[in-house]
Amino acid sequence: MTTAPGQVSLAQPGLRHPLDPDPARATKARAVFALGLLGMLTGLFIGGVVPATVALQLARQARREAYASGGFLTGSVWLRRGEWMAWTGLVLVAVSLVAAVVIGVVRLAGAPFGHDYPANMD
Repeated sequence: MTTAPGQVSLAQPGLRHPLDPDPARATKARAVFALGLLGMLTGLFIGGVVPATVALQLARQARREAYASGGFLTGSVWLRRGEWMAWTGLVLVAVSLVAAVVIGVVRLAGAPFGHDYPANMD
């Protein structure tokens, strides 16, 4: 096949072996994305730590399965986005925990220490 100068030639795709499976999207990739989204949305409420950690564990399993499949499992974009959202959810959990601890320490520091007697007692 000839092309005009400056264009990239289009190579004919190689023939597949008849026993090769068709490429398919990994089902765990969609689950990682959904759990990462849930973890990110509920991260400020501390409850996001559970779906975010499950998403990260599933992402590890999905990556192993995709590597073992030899390229016939797709969905790496869904995995990357799900992992990114899961890590964002975990960061939001950490931020909310630190904020809760700081607020608790400030309130504890502002409270009177010991027993508060009335002004007319010695």
